[in-house]
Amino acid sequence: MPWEEVSTMSLRKEFVMLALQDGVNRRELCRRFGVSAKTGYKWLKRYKDEGAEGLMDRSRRPNHSPNSTPLALERAVVKLRKTHPAWGGRKLHRRLSQMGVRSLPTPSTITAILHRHSLIEPEASQKAQSFIRFEHAAPNQLWQMDFKGHFAMAAGRCHPLTVLDDHSRFSLTLYACSNEQGMTVQDVLTKTFRRYGLPERMLMDNGAPWGNNTDSPLTPLTVWLIRLGVNISHSRPYHPQTMGKDERFHRTLKAEVLSRYRFKDLAACQRRFNRWRDTYNQERPHESLKMDVPAQHYQPSQRYFPAILPEIEYAPTDKVRKVQNNGHIFFKGHIFRISKALRGYPVALRPLPKDGEFSVHFCHIKVAEIDLRNPYR
Repeated sequence: MPWEEVSTMSLRKEFVMLALQDGVNRRELCRRFGVSAKTGYKWLKRYKDEGAEGLMDRSRRPNHSPNSTPLALERAVVKLRKTHPAWGGRKLHRRLSQMGVRSLPTPSTITAILHRHSLIEPEASQKAQSFIRFEHAAPNQLWQMDFKGHFAMAAGRCHPLTVLDDHSRFSLTLYACSNEQGMTVQDVLTKTFRRYGLPERMLMDNGAPWGNNTDSPLTPLTVWLIRLGVNISHSRPYHPQTMGKDERFHRTLKAEVLSRYRFKDLAACQRRFNRWRDTYNQERPHESLKMDVPAQHYQPSQRYFPAILPEIEYAPTDKVRKVQNNGHIFFKGHIFRISKALRGYPVALRPLPKDGEFSVHFCHIKVAEIDLRNPYR
């Protein structure tokens, strides 16, 4: 995302949330956020002493009074619900607690308050089906990436690009794109990698610009990711639940943003996306995280984004061939089709146990297998 468009207050909040995670390198985090160590530790101290209000530049007043009456509490519930109309009783209860409101009613009582004020649609109170979802054990082991369905603005269309950390549900990227082209995604990911580091693996859909279909098993985008040392996975065709966490994020985005606002242009989209992303990461309780917020479970990767792509090196025993412009290689008098996305790059061939068969590798990824008895015609 365009970090320069994010408010100073927003960056301070995200910085302290990440800096408070166990084992994080705070000086490196200061560098990534473009602040001095002295400034970073100043905001940490203010946050610990005063909470989120300590991050503000101007004078502050309490969000609540110790002598709040039950009527005032009910008004606080209604006000927060109107600010976040898709939040239920449990999320509102947890957020009010985070804000320091005392003597809170139970989540079920909060739900009853919402019903009294006609703030819950009848169908919304029906119990949703529960799913058991697998999640990775630590942040940055897997990021899920996809485009949310594009929608019309007053000027053109917006294609929201989302990247979500599988472990923490932390939203790494929510970017209002003008198209779904590979170079657009690469530009956005470059900004994301500079801020949060590199993941071990990325999971994405099939087809352009991601690859993994018959015609385009690789794309320039996935080739770039492989060169960065990122492993690539693709969802099963026609099985969106493979990327269930990002799909769930998309439903939340639609309920809390896209269905509530109309946008003039991409800049207006991005401003709204930035504000909502802060809320999602730092304020919105997440049921799968036991009502914690994603920022409490995320910390940046220790794998840094390189200023220059590393050289491609293979073992001395590998048979190295250069991929031609048409995506083919020449090997032992035969022609084999590999991938047009690899044109100009060297690949390594390694013998398989069966005579005449070889695996083809690009960097750390096996991209194909060839058989000398069945060359490309």
